[in-house]
Amino acid sequence: MKTLSLYLATLSLIFISCKDENKEKEMEESADVEVVETVDKEKRITFVLESRSGSTATGKVSFAEMDGKVSMEASLSGLEPGTHAIHIHEKADCSAADATSSGGHWNPTFENHGKWGDEEGFHRGDIGNFEADDAGNGSIRLTTDLWCLGCDDENKNVLGKAIVVHQGADDFTSQPSGAAGARVSCGGIIE
Repeated sequence: MKTLSLYLATLSLIFISCKDENKEKEMEESADVEVVETVDKEKRITFVLESRSGSTATGKVSFAEMDGKVSMEASLSGLEPGTHAIHIHEKADCSAADATSSGGHWNPTFENHGKWGDEEGFHRGDIGNFEADDAGNGSIRLTTDLWCLGCDDENKNVLGKAIVVHQGADDFTSQPSGAAGARVSCGGIIE
């Protein structure tokens, strides 16, 4: 009887040992394969531009952020034909009839006003000029890694600012704002 008990105990140990080895081998094999699923989510904000300064200029602006870059697209109508400036201003407040409630150009890095990307410097809000056709319609696009939507970097975060369209062209040299004339359309960059 002792022999039979000893024999069964030995068999049990061998079985448990083999089972543990198989389990260990499975765990080692599965450790070689790591499944990582990443999904880059696009942040998007779309808003309207309202007429200001007695104009009929209106529009729609979209900001989209993906992979560390922000794209802005603006489509406008009701403009006088010709060249118009578009800028980001300091505050998402377009309540004043002439949009002066939006403050000056957004310039968190304290640069001189200039043309976007100019080595001499430019405001982070110096988007540039665009053309309105004979029907008063125009559009502009810009993609940059100098902006973000809601990040903690105050030098990049465009939330809480405003898009302002001007009556005339930005000359890229006059300080502090490019002598672009009246603010004819305005909209806040808010979620």
